[in-house]
Amino acid sequence: RMTRIMDYRGPDEEGYLIKNKTGLGHRRLKIIDLHTGQQPMSNEDHTLFLVCNGEVYNFQELRNFLEKKGHRFKSVSDNEVILHLYEEKGAGSLDCIRGMFAFAIWDDKKKELFLARDRLGEKPLVYAVIPDGLVFASEIKALLPVMGHTPALNPVALDQVMTFWSTVSDTTMFEGVRQLPPGEMLIAQDGLVRRQPYWDWTYPTTEDYHRTSVEEQADELRALLSDATRIRLRADVPVGAYLSGGLDSSV
Repeated sequence: RMTRIMDYRGPDEEGYLIKNKTGLGHRRLKIIDLHTGQQPMSNEDHTLFLVCNGEVYNFQELRNFLEKKGHRFKSVSDNEVILHLYEEKGAGSLDCIRGMFAFAIWDDKKKELFLARDRLGEKPLVYAVIPDGLVFASEIKALLPVMGHTPALNPVALDQVMTFWSTVSDTTMFEGVRQLPPGEMLIAQDGLVRRQPYWDWTYPTTEDYHRTSVEEQADELRALLSDATRIRLRADVPVGAYLSGGLDSSV
């Protein structure tokens, strides 16, 4: 019921994993690896299981690194690299991923759930702690079938939306439902839930700007934009772009 509420987000495929008191569900929109890459997906010894919403733009480079380390891949999906990278580096894997993502990994050995959201929060991830445990999804309405009640409106969040056009930090429009903030991870184990950031903004100082010339900064910006565009064009289906016509879109 939870995943089928979101079938329009992933109309191409559905998949499930139920292990004891843990359940993972997934709806898929096929962009990379149209024939394999079904989720939930597992590592080689079936101790880690992944569901992911998003894209890993540097997956080819990460896959080359992981194959040299001896990891064996079952698909050519960009999402599969997350599993093997997590095997290799644990939470440190987040430092290596370039992309937009919200994913969950169930570690069957540790009986631990690991959630993470991309640095700028391009992909949504909401959760709620209920009497039966922790539930999470890409949209709030997918939580409703298991929450047992309709959550009340959060008046603080409503004030934030009217003031800032968005809720702030981990609040949502509903009492008891939170969002994992951008650049944060969540670990749930033995009935305990803890969150921590893995990334934050760093702002250049005036001195940083004066260390290089305007021409050098322009060259660096061009190189960064060209590389960012290049890796986002990796897909097995046609790629489109929606541009507003402003300065950043024109660049």
